[in-house]
Amino acid sequence: MRTPRSEQRGRSMPAQYRQGDVLLCRVSKVHSGSPVPPDAGGRLVIAEGEHSGHAHALAPERAQLFRRGRQLLLSVGADGTALSHEEHSPILLPPGHYLIRRQREYDPRASRPVGD
Repeated sequence: MRTPRSEQRGRSMPAQYRQGDVLLCRVSKVHSGSPVPPDAGGRLVIAEGEHSGHAHALAPERAQLFRRGRQLLLSVGADGTALSHEEHSPILLPPGHYLIRRQREYDPRASRPVGD
């Protein structure tokens, strides 16, 4: 059995969680950023569908969302939280810090986020 290259070099792959077009990558800490407030429905929205109106969202009591430039960063509290979406099963996120990435689609003029 082969050992993955990341383990051969003494590093392990950070935890990653995917829900549809959203990828959460575990990071060691969240650097400063502007807090993102809950939406009108009381949810922390990571990504919202342009066409469907569905959203990847979290409970604000268990997590904090920050924006730094174009980046979204997430801090999940000690009890963990669930990332929910109307068309996907919830994902349980353990406590920690995450960098949020959106899947992109190719367009000859520019790269853009995938839309629901």
